[in-house]
Amino acid sequence: MQVHQNISLKKYNTFGMAVTAKHFASFGSLDELEEALHFRRDNAIKGILPLMILGGGSNVLFTKDFDGLVLKNELLGIELTKEDPDYVYIKANAGEVWHNLVEYCISNNYPGLENLSLIPGNVGASPMQNIGAYGVELKDVFYELEAYNIEERVVETFSIDECNFGYRESVFKNKYKGKYIILNVTYRLRKKGVFNTQYGAINVELERMGIKEVTIRHISNAIINIRTSKLPNPKVIGNAGSFFKNPQVSKFTWHVIWEQYPDVVAHQLDDMNYKLAAGWLIEKCGWKGFRKGDAGCHEKQALVLVNYGTAKGEDILNLSDEIIASVERKFGVKLEKEVNIV
Repeated sequence: MQVHQNISLKKYNTFGMAVTAKHFASFGSLDELEEALHFRRDNAIKGILPLMILGGGSNVLFTKDFDGLVLKNELLGIELTKEDPDYVYIKANAGEVWHNLVEYCISNNYPGLENLSLIPGNVGASPMQNIGAYGVELKDVFYELEAYNIEERVVETFSIDECNFGYRESVFKNKYKGKYIILNVTYRLRKKGVFNTQYGAINVELERMGIKEVTIRHISNAIINIRTSKLPNPKVIGNAGSFFKNPQVSKFTWHVIWEQYPDVVAHQLDDMNYKLAAGWLIEKCGWKGFRKGDAGCHEKQALVLVNYGTAKGEDILNLSDEIIASVERKFGVKLEKEVNIV
């Protein structure tokens, strides 16, 4: 394990922000992680050297250089750890690319992750923000994870209850933020999966593909087609996917909006609450396709903010704040950022 100085992070974040890390190292084993953390303790000024763990860099917006230690998680490996009559248990190390895990499960006919196809990022981020798409969330298939306690220097196991999953939330994004490093995640997948094709345009795409007897591979391909048709490739245009969370509102708030905009895109959560499509709200405020310099709102999906080349993190952040303000003025709904701001 080698610690490098003043390293550009441009290729390590999907927004392509040209910032630098004062110290940078990668770790592919627990020993290397502990060695890097030992370096941090030895080089701390006034007792603290800021620490950041990077996976795929797909859910972060850098607004400035990082004056601390950035550790790139490169823990790799996927394995079947056990099975019972109803389930298989798949353990994946945190540095694995998320879609590679999805492909592994589909290739082995383990259903459950197909609706989460092509979500950017690594396995370690999946429980941190309870990733979700097309009617499925990570908590639906989560079993347990192992994480390194930075202060106590021990590995701890977390059950689903201990993770306290919420909408794009977990205990690792609030109570334990910066206190643990996720090492691996184990998923519990049904041997006989239940196909989830009702969300969004999945059934429409399956019909367009001419699929009569649906498999998890077909569902995955349909979702890949949908995502690639409307979401920009970060290798071409810098972005971090969905920049905002879909807001949850009361039935009263939804009804007020519906009376004026009957085409409002919303999903009823229960008798008293609805989830609104943030992309629809943003588009109704006129932001879709907006561009100022190299910071913009994607032309096909208003939920995605983009860096067309040389935008700075502050440019994207300022644009996001303007969007939040305009949506609140028009609809009385305050959007929350899903992307982590550094």
